[in-house]
Amino acid sequence: MFNFRADKTATMDMSDRSGAWNGSEMISTTGLVGGTKVATPTGWRVVEGVVAGDKVLTFDGGMQTVIEVRRRVLWSGARPCPDHMWPMLVPAGALGNREDMWMAPEQHVLLESDTAEQVFGDPFALIPAAALEGFRGIQRSFPHEKIDVIELVFAQDEVVFANSGALFFCPRGTDFVSDLFGGAEEPLYTPLSVEQADDLIECLLIEDQSRRPAAAQHGFRAAA
Repeated sequence: MFNFRADKTATMDMSDRSGAWNGSEMISTTGLVGGTKVATPTGWRVVEGVVAGDKVLTFDGGMQTVIEVRRRVLWSGARPCPDHMWPMLVPAGALGNREDMWMAPEQHVLLESDTAEQVFGDPFALIPAAALEGFRGIQRSFPHEKIDVIELVFAQDEVVFANSGALFFCPRGTDFVSDLFGGAEEPLYTPLSVEQADDLIECLLIEDQSRRPAAAQHGFRAAA
């Protein structure tokens, strides 16, 4: 059913842990950009169509229930968008996605890599989207219309399938009382630091280059 290939209109309060546009800057926005499709028991559905109580397919836990949906505005379109808030445009195929898609700059994505396994002991690494700029054609791009971000919250950390094959991290819902008194569970996923992500992407670019046929590297073309 899913065809996997592995595969200031809304002002945010400064105290919001994953806010968005506060009038002058982006604080920290995670979540899936509106229009992104996630896998549900009935097929692919745009993320803005998901509500609390729905089930979404996750990487490790199969179908999991969404306990909360948080909606934010990354950019309202009411004023010029600062460069650091430009979303990431991901060409089809760059992350296993079957069509072009958008990512919020601070959204984390899960990538598989032999280098990650060698360096971190795990072939899967969580990387902030902004670190992927220039990787497989991924670029920041000026938004020409309002950008909504939808955060799917589960009982624990989850990674969800998006647009057929991309893997997006969804942090668990925060229980403030449990966290305050040390009752919080250990996180299932640990994002790489910016420095680690940059180093890993450099290695992945080299890996990609080494996989290209020699003729392509030298610009040769087959005779007609």
